[in-house]
Formats: sequence, C-alpha cells, structure tokens
Amino acid sequence: MRKVLRWLLALLVCVGTPGTTAAAATAAASEPTDIKDRLLSIPGMSLIEEKPYPGYRYFVLNYTQPVDHRHPDRGTFRQRITVLHRDTSRPTVFYTSGYNVSTTPSRREPTQIVDGNQVSLEYRFFTPSRPDPADWSKLDIWQAASDQHRVYRALKGIYPANWLATGGSKGGMTATYYERFHPGDMAGVVAYVAPNDVVNDEDSAYDRFFARVGTKECRDRLNAVQREALIRRARLEQRYARYAADEGYTFDTVGSLDKAYEAVVLDYVWGFWQYSLLKDCDTVPADAATASDEEIWESVDTISGFSAYTDQGLAQYTPYYYQAGTQLGAPTIHFPSIEKRLIRYGYQPPREYVPRSVPMRFQPGAMRDVDTWVRHHATRMLFVYGQNDPWGSERFRLGAGARDSYVLTAPGLNHGANVAGLVPDLRSLATARILDWAGLPPATVAQARPLAGYDAKLDVRDPEREPALRP
Repeated sequence: MRKVLRWLLALLVCVGTPGTTAAAATAAASEPTDIKDRLLSIPGMSLIEEKPYPGYRYFVLNYTQPVDHRHPDRGTFRQRITVLHRDTSRPTVFYTSGYNVSTTPSRREPTQIVDGNQVSLEYRFFTPSRPDPADWSKLDIWQAASDQHRVYRALKGIYPANWLATGGSKGGMTATYYERFHPGDMAGVVAYVAPNDVVNDEDSAYDRFFARVGTKECRDRLNAVQREALIRRARLEQRYARYAADEGYTFDTVGSLDKAYEAVVLDYVWGFWQYSLLKDCDTVPADAATASDEEIWESVDTISGFSAYTDQGLAQYTPYYYQAGTQLGAPTIHFPSIEKRLIRYGYQPPREYVPRSVPMRFQPGAMRDVDTWVRHHATRMLFVYGQNDPWGSERFRLGAGARDSYVLTAPGLNHGANVAGLVPDLRSLATARILDWAGLPPATVAQARPLAGYDAKLDVRDPEREPALRP
C-alpha cells in the first residue's frame, strides 16, 4: 500500500492537479510581454521617460543601488541607466563613459557591429546618480564594477544572449575594471583609448610622446602659442577676469584666477593632440610672437577652455578628480620649450581640483592590481588606441597569460580612435572577434563587417569631448 501511495504522490507532482495547472497557466499569462513593462517589473527599476527612435525603443530609467555593495543595508541611491532596445534575441552591449550618461539615443561602435541592444550606465557619484549624503569613500573602482554587475544580473533575464562591455577613455578603463572584478559576466570587452597609469609617479612616457608626436612644425607652433600665452599672462589675465565676472565664474577650489589661467594654458598642447588631428595644425597661429592677443586667447580657449578650472567647470567632474587622486592616477609632464620663470605652479595634482571638504588618500596598489590581472588573465579583451593620442602613452599591455585578447593602434588617430580607424587587416580581425564574442554564427563572423548600417544621428564617431587632462 505504501508503494502505491508513493506512486500516486509522484504522479501528482509530475502532472499536477487541475488547480495547480490552471494556476501555473494564469501566472504565465500575467507575465508582462511589452519590453517597457518587463523592464519596470524589475525590483528597483523606475521609468524617467521613453523617447522614440526608428527601429528601437529607448528608455531612460532609474535603478536603485546600494551605496555600499559590501553592506547593502546601509543606504541606497538611484542610478540612471538607459536602454536602447533592439530585440531580446540580439546581443547586448553594456556601455559606460565613466561619467554622466547621455539621455539622447546613441549607439556605440560595438552595438552597430553586432546590431544589438545597448544598456548605458551613469557612473556613481556623477549627479544625479550621487548618494545623499555623499560618502566619498564609496567611490572606488570595485563599487562601480559592482554597480555594473548588479545591473547585468537584473537585465540578463530579459536579454539572455551574449553581453559585451565597452567604453571609451575612462569608460574603457571602467569596462576593464568590471572585467577584472566580475570576469564571468561579459562574453567580451572592447575598451577604447583606455589609460593605464600603473605607477603614478613615473610619467616619462608622456614626455617622450610630446617630443615626437606629429611633425616638428606642428609641435613648434603649439609650443610657441603655449609659451606666448604665459609671456602675455598679465594682459590675458585681465581679459580672463572680465570673462569670469561676466559669466559668474569663481575660483575657490583651485585657489585663484592666476592658478586657473596657468592650468588652462598648460593643458593646451595636450588638449590639441587629444582632440585634433595633424591636419588641424593649420588652425594654430603660425607665428605666435606676432599673433594678436585675440588670436592667442581664441586658440587657447578653443582647445583648452577657459571655463575648465573655474568652480563651475570643475563641479561636474569632482568624482573624476577624486578617483584620479585616490586610485586612477594622473599624468605629470614637463615643458622643455618654456623657461622655468614663466611657469609658477606646473601640472597640479588632482587634490587641487577637489574641494578640501572631501578627504582623499591615494591607493598605489589599485592600478597595479588591475594591470597584473590584465597581463595574466585577460580573455576576449580588445584594446584600441590612437597613434596621436597622449592618453595612449601609458596603456594596457598583454602578458603570456592573456587569451584571445589584442592591443591595436589606429594610425594618425586621436582620442576618438576606433575599430573603423584601424588598417584593413586589423579592422577585419577586430570586427570578427567582436562578432564571435557576441555569439553570432560562424558565417556572420567570417564576413567581418558591421551588421547594422551607419546612422548619422545614432552612431557616435567623434571623441567624447571632455576638457583636456580628463580621459
């Protein structure tokens, strides 16, 4: 009898009773099917707005995150994300700039290559994705990687195909750090122009870069304008003071207008190579000594931006300078073509650009740890650099332990270097690897070309413009 009862019980568990079968069917029928409803069914997800774009659904969302992923019970904040929805069966590209998220529909290069969905995340502590009150000790690369990990886990059920992480500059760094701390999440990483400052106090690579980048004629033009702006400091600072008064700019964080002026001028050569091409040397005054004050001012303002080191210009980037001064490191370069008497402060450390109320302490082991991991454990990672980009002077490199990973350089390009700018053979290689990592069929991989056509509004090809000396 007991055997018969056990058999009947097993049968009921396997086939269910009419009531349980009906309940299961009702539950399945109640699950949302519209992509917006599916996204909003995720605990902690809320809608800011939906914007139309042909062929896509585009959502701006808030997602509730722990301030401290090690202690999730100690407060939360809302982090902005955007979702460019193509189809739940397509691959998904996880993008971050490492700064604020744009709420205008856009598609990064890997998203175009795989014709996929794109999830974009605002970096923690960039407003409005900032905890209140702000405990700055919770702004570090591990906490940020944990933000990405949690978003990925929340969305993976909706987008089950392969995911790729990507980003440019600080976003490329962010994608790399995410892979280091959560190597099981992504099927591949495409990191563009990502600096890698392993030893913060050793920056001679930058000096070597500026000694040979471009042509001597172009270098001489830029150095002459930079020097002339320091020679004419008194006159141009008078103009700077009028400009600041008209715009309501102040200089409490950096300390003085004079200090801010020199910082802008010392950024000039770096800023040119970061965002301009060799052909743009024609826009630089040919004879700085005979150029008017207006010409010198306009050239420096166009390339460096006189608002950059005002309190108002610095405020948006406080999280970056905090990270540069605590984990990421920051470059220091020298100016052999300028007399020492003309330079009063030199390149200033990040501490000078963060309000004194925010405590900072540098952690020299953070970048060494990431660099060691990449050299020995990188798998399915692609790093793309521009030949004429100063940030590529200190870059990620691969060691014997790396697998299916590549470091490629686009000739003549700047901080906007991408796969499309590589020489044909390397462009095909990179495109094929991205398609393969995305899990697409071998026949598609073999074609080694983007699956989606270029969209002039949706596809971003210019460098993500930040003031000089911010990657």
